[in-house]
Amino acid sequence: MATERAFIPVRIAVLTVSDSRSLAEDRSGQTLADRIAEAGHILAARDIVTDDQDKIRDKVLGWSKDDGIDVVITTGGTGFTGRDVTPEALEPIFEKRMDGFSALFHRISYDKIGTSAIQSRATGGVVNATYVFVLPGSPGACRDAWDGILKAQLDYRHMPCNFVEIMPRLDEHLRRGNS
Repeated sequence: MATERAFIPVRIAVLTVSDSRSLAEDRSGQTLADRIAEAGHILAARDIVTDDQDKIRDKVLGWSKDDGIDVVITTGGTGFTGRDVTPEALEPIFEKRMDGFSALFHRISYDKIGTSAIQSRATGGVVNATYVFVLPGSPGACRDAWDGILKAQLDYRHMPCNFVEIMPRLDEHLRRGNS
């Protein structure tokens, strides 16, 4: 007999990468913030940085070391133009890559926008025992990633498995080194 699991709110930070947006104009970040709240999670932080690898990396590293943040979601900077540098900023600091996130995101995108999905370099990984998801800068892509992947995977009640249930074990490699 299965027992219903209780919901566990997750603390999520949202980082928009843009040279031109302010918080008031940030539709993608707001889309994520609204969905995070609707799902019952906690918006632990929200910010905007320019398309600068050091600024992106520093913000995510800082948040990944904050005990009040479990997940970081970035939006923007995943295309192919010269200013699109979010994957270059973050992939080198991933302790573990999440290739399945990218594959599933592209599958969902393909169903919505066809072959244009190839123009996204969405990715995911773990940094300092914190999940990091790197999304395109469009509100539609943020909706697709949240509704199609993150909403379920960040819900402890989702079966057969979810990201929340393994959060306590994400830093095992760090603890082993200190034993």
